[in-house]
Amino acid sequence: MIELFGYLLSGVTVGFIYTLVGLGFTVIYNSSGIINFSQGEFVMAGGMSTVFLIYAGLPLGVSFVLAIMITSMIGILLYKLISFSRDSSQISLIILTLGFAIFLRGLAQIIFDKQLHTMPSFVGEGAFEIFETTISYQAVLIIIVASTIVVSLYLFFQKTKTGQAMVAASNNVDAAKLMGINIKKILMLNFAISAVIASIGGILLTPITSTNYEVGIMLGLKGFCAAIIGGLGTPFGAVAGGLVLGILESLVAGYVSSEYKDAVAFVVLLAILFFMPGGIFGNLKSQRV
Repeated sequence: MIELFGYLLSGVTVGFIYTLVGLGFTVIYNSSGIINFSQGEFVMAGGMSTVFLIYAGLPLGVSFVLAIMITSMIGILLYKLISFSRDSSQISLIILTLGFAIFLRGLAQIIFDKQLHTMPSFVGEGAFEIFETTISYQAVLIIIVASTIVVSLYLFFQKTKTGQAMVAASNNVDAAKLMGINIKKILMLNFAISAVIASIGGILLTPITSTNYEVGIMLGLKGFCAAIIGGLGTPFGAVAGGLVLGILESLVAGYVSSEYKDAVAFVVLLAILFFMPGGIFGNLKSQRV
């Protein structure tokens, strides 16, 4: 029982990272109808930028903020590229995001390097003991920060004028324009928010698993799987999908073999597509954010 509880805690920690990546997919999909396969590279950019800014001698807090700003600029750059090709088909725009992801990975090899990098825990190397199971301070920080982001994002879209404008624009672009909402600025902000969310996930995960130029490939795919599992376009679905995926991976790694851990996402994804094509919450009316 203690062993099971430990696996569940580990799964929840990783699941919240998948949740952040999945939320990024949802934010962009709901605002533009595009599946952004550069989302994993936003995770990589956040982690790698923080590491190398620390190597440059900057304090951790400053490195953290600058890395988020850098990644948000990358998100805005992607929006600009997409806006130039707005008359293209959805498939062409999705391929554009794939090409942008490949470009970012190549650029990361040039600016940074190909080695694995890590950084110290933001809150020390200690751990809490819960029911004879230990959980590191960094893992607790991930859970707290990710939960805060999820709640803050919900409140932002529900309670602020800018958030409500984003919801209105995603639901009916023409009506939003008639109400005086600047659609271009709203879309650009959505891409920036998506990049910021992913970069925070990459920064928080680096002290636990390390990072390198290609870490975004698998994290991006798992975040996409989380979004699909929960129901693409459903913010709560991204949260649920990320947690389900993280816990299943942890259980398989613990009770079967860690060699099969990465396959879990794709097995679950195929099962969802076969038996519940709309995702776990696909039968609910999704709210576009």
